[in-house]
Amino acid sequence: MGTGSQVVAIAGGTGFVGGAIAREMAARGHRVVVLTHRKTAAPSGSTLEYRAADVTRPESLATALADVEALVISLAFRNSPVEAPRRGQTFELVDAAGTEALVAAAKASGVRRLIYMSGAGAAPDAPKHWFRAKWRAEEAVRGAGITYTILRPSWIYGPGDRSLNRFLGMSRWLPFVPQIGSGRQLLSPVFVVDMGALAADALITPAGENAILEVGGPETLTMDQVIRAALRVMGRRRFILHAPVVVMKVLTAPLTLLPAPPMRPSAIEFVVQSAPVDTAPLTAALPRRLTTLTGALGTYLGPGR
Repeated sequence: MGTGSQVVAIAGGTGFVGGAIAREMAARGHRVVVLTHRKTAAPSGSTLEYRAADVTRPESLATALADVEALVISLAFRNSPVEAPRRGQTFELVDAAGTEALVAAAKASGVRRLIYMSGAGAAPDAPKHWFRAKWRAEEAVRGAGITYTILRPSWIYGPGDRSLNRFLGMSRWLPFVPQIGSGRQLLSPVFVVDMGALAADALITPAGENAILEVGGPETLTMDQVIRAALRVMGRRRFILHAPVVVMKVLTAPLTLLPAPPMRPSAIEFVVQSAPVDTAPLTAALPRRLTTLTGALGTYLGPGR
């Protein structure tokens, strides 16, 4: 595809990552269509176009993809990664089946480019079902006969994220930052703004075509190191209080009886997993100077922010 303006649809464009991609695409002059199952009108002054689309209702997708040239798939169910099976909010129904429905609709609508936001660790024989669901989605993308880029990020953070910010927020009134597990899981944190830029780069870069690229920031750190860096940027002195994983899983087990549990044992496993990545192929295909953790945190957690 060329470097000119395109009609780009973002499935999940009202979410944390999808929203960043939508903003970056619009900033580069693309006509951006946000696909959302919520009844959301475009904010006043917005250049984005909003269209109703529900991946659990495939019949709604054909109209939503009319005249779309490129489709970015960045799906996440409400309160992800905490699944609510009774409400259809699971990795299998949204990430896997939802992506399959979108890809089928894209093929029928003549979409010429696909970008799929997967996850580091996606594999057919992965021990965790969320990685198997991501692989199933990737298979749909790869088998569509449409030029694609699959991005597998490690751990994405930034203003509006519901992981790091949730724990840091508690430090406003607590003398500590609560953390589940040992805090030793390895991550390669990537700033959400950089994630949006990489997705936009992939759309116009030939080296990104039909590529599967792991994505991570310029540093590999433990979760404790990430939290300590954030506290330094905020100018707060707090200690990290670790809650054992087994205890948290026992405490959250009864919550699975609720229609929409705020937490569940499988989500505990999700948040404490390591997510190391090999970014050499990414650097070769989509060369871009990515933001350091401290530099990125300073843009929204620094003094006066």
